[in-house]
Amino acid sequence: MRWTCALAMMAMMLPLDSSASDGWINGDGKALVETDAMKSSGGFAASLLVTSDADWRAKWATPQETTPRFNEADEVHPGGELFLLTFISNPQLDENRVPKVHCDLRMLRPDGSTSIDERDVPCFTAALTGPPNLLYMTNLHLKFVAEAGDPKGTWTAQVVVRDLLRKVSLPLQARFDVR
Repeated sequence: MRWTCALAMMAMMLPLDSSASDGWINGDGKALVETDAMKSSGGFAASLLVTSDADWRAKWATPQETTPRFNEADEVHPGGELFLLTFISNPQLDENRVPKVHCDLRMLRPDGSTSIDERDVPCFTAALTGPPNLLYMTNLHLKFVAEAGDPKGTWTAQVVVRDLLRKVSLPLQARFDVR
């Protein structure tokens, strides 16, 4: 399998701040080019990461000043596992500092048929104690286990992240190959 460190996703990607009008910025404050898996609109931003890290929860549960490092994955062999993680920044908050972010998830097999189709899943609705413009992980996580009978080829994960209070939808997409 080929792995690359997802620095563009975590170490290089910083949340929006008051000086950013719209979009993700890097550590130097420069705007990052949007991709199928990393988008923003109206001050709201979301990203989708495919990782091979079975310990992703432990990597995420670090002090705020520690940047978690995830291994981005683009292929898996039978018996292997991948994890799909969704991140957001700057959700709109209600008067109680509660965001209302819902997600749709579709997983497409190489032939285009649907493996998973979940709609309108509340994926980030906990009251925030910190600033909304930090990077937050949603509760939409998916573990993909490549089984011997799974079709070989390119699988596509599609996640639409919707900030219902801001009225912004961000369609994200990531692909990986089952070998």
